[in-house]
Amino acid sequence: MTEVPILAGRLQQRATEDHYDRIFIRDLILDCHIGVYEEEKGVTQKVGFSIEAAVSPAVASRHDQIAEVPSYDNLIEAVHATLAEGHINLVETMSEHIAAQILEDKRIVWVRVRIDKLERGPGAVGVEIVRPRGAGRHSAL
Repeated sequence: MTEVPILAGRLQQRATEDHYDRIFIRDLILDCHIGVYEEEKGVTQKVGFSIEAAVSPAVASRHDQIAEVPSYDNLIEAVHATLAEGHINLVETMSEHIAAQILEDKRIVWVRVRIDKLERGPGAVGVEIVRPRGAGRHSAL
């Protein structure tokens, strides 16, 4: 019996997510200083970034001006600002920093950050996080 409320909650969450416009970048590949292992220090590795951000329904471009809406350029800037911090050990830390920067824009409702380390396995390995506005988790960074 307890499964029904859980499933209903998941369906409602998904329906709510579908009511947002989204901006995104996919498969942005950059050389990064990342990794906790000794062989990862002092070298760069190719890392893929895919980010999706939901925009508040109140946000619209009324005059066809970029300043009126969040832009995918803002997502790319958050990645570059995080990389400018220097070597980061964990993809989890990197994704949290990127998410926190994106959520500084009050027009963003939630953000999904996926980071793929492209040189550490037979394929890609990494992490994906979703952070809603006001969840408190990103504010500790």
